[in-house]
Amino acid sequence: QVQLVESGGGQVQAGDSLRLSCTSSGHTFSTYAMGWFRQAPGKEREFVASISWRGDNTLYEDSVEGRFTISRDNAEHTMYLQMSSLKPEDTAVYYCATGALVAAMTSRMYKYWGQGTQVTVSS
Repeated sequence: QVQLVESGGGQVQAGDSLRLSCTSSGHTFSTYAMGWFRQAPGKEREFVASISWRGDNTLYEDSVEGRFTISRDNAEHTMYLQMSSLKPEDTAVYYCATGALVAAMTSRMYKYWGQGTQVTVSS
């Protein structure tokens, strides 16, 4: 059974940085592309970033491009999201996902999801 566990969330000030981690177990980690999504209160879940299984292709949502960096360590079965210059509008629960065949922005492309980690950015 595939399990994804996110960590690294917290409460920070605008302009600060955070690094989220997503550790996977129960499947061949390097088989799938992975992604980060987020959901703010009262809003639908939205795409943040995605990375191919080899890590050579990445996609970003426009509002995080240049501020967030997605990466993965297949040997450690872990994916990361380095978030810099955080803004209050980045406040959300961040979810990691896997099971996509290629890096993708669409949530339905992903088979497996973590439980999420809260990121709160205050002004």
